[in-house]
Amino acid sequence: MGMADVATTGKRILANIEKVVVGKRQEIVLALVAYLAEGHILLEDVPGVAKTMLARALALSVGARFKRVQCTPDLLPTDVTGASIFNPATTQFEFRPGPIFAQTLLADEINRATPRTQAALLEAMAERKVSVDGTTYDLKPPFLVIATQNPVDHEGTFPLPEAQLDRFLVRLSLGYPAPEEEAAMLGRLQLKHPIDDLETVATADEIVECQQAVRAVRVDEKVCRYIVSLIRGTREHADVLLGGSPRASLALHRAAQAVAAIRGQDFVSPDDIKRMAPAVLGHRIILRPESRLRKVTASSVISEVLDSAPVPTSGSRVMA
Repeated sequence: MGMADVATTGKRILANIEKVVVGKRQEIVLALVAYLAEGHILLEDVPGVAKTMLARALALSVGARFKRVQCTPDLLPTDVTGASIFNPATTQFEFRPGPIFAQTLLADEINRATPRTQAALLEAMAERKVSVDGTTYDLKPPFLVIATQNPVDHEGTFPLPEAQLDRFLVRLSLGYPAPEEEAAMLGRLQLKHPIDDLETVATADEIVECQQAVRAVRVDEKVCRYIVSLIRGTREHADVLLGGSPRASLALHRAAQAVAAIRGQDFVSPDDIKRMAPAVLGHRIILRPESRLRKVTASSVISEVLDSAPVPTSGSRVMA
């Protein structure tokens, strides 16, 4: 599959999702970038802004098996991974797979699950495998975890540790729609929900082929050094306690490849890096306590790093 094919597939999926999620083109593109880059998505926003609809629409658009887990404090790890159940008829224990064996898993309000249950997702997210009772099971590609959390209501929640936040390729927020978009949404929902008639516009196999094509997108050595300089800039910033890890470099590298492929390019430009840096790095930076008191944000730090890092050039011109 060539980059033109990836771009065509991406346009079909984006247009299909926009039948359900109105006025959030940039956020939908970020979600598709994470999907094609074989990453996972953290949706952090207030209730009622279509987080679940985005996850369902993305899964339906590619015909992937979709499961939703509503995270609560009494949710057990086996409720996610599955468990071995004794069958009296065969006098044998049989493994009953949990919802994580779907190709797209929505972990709704993930920060309401206990750390033990949150940790049940780590192996699946990192290695696409699940280990239960000493047996390891492979997850069918394309595998995607979309987790949501409410950034406002923290009562009875368990904040995700940095090690688990680092497993998400991107963090994004949908935000409230514009007035005209919200009015259009009311009209669409008057008789029934558009997602009930949403069609499949790509196959899971096509997504896997797109993911393989994304890996082939060329990244010049100068662009690689640019990525490294940005990550080092987060580590050395005066307001940052802990900057991006080598996994952050890999995530930015892969996300830039995906966004370039969606645009039909077979190479990564510095603009692709700049476009993806806020969504990829924002949840990977830990600010100093005194900086947080001064209202410094991760977004402002990333902006400063992007402004100060030299952009790679080819000859006397900025690289395309």
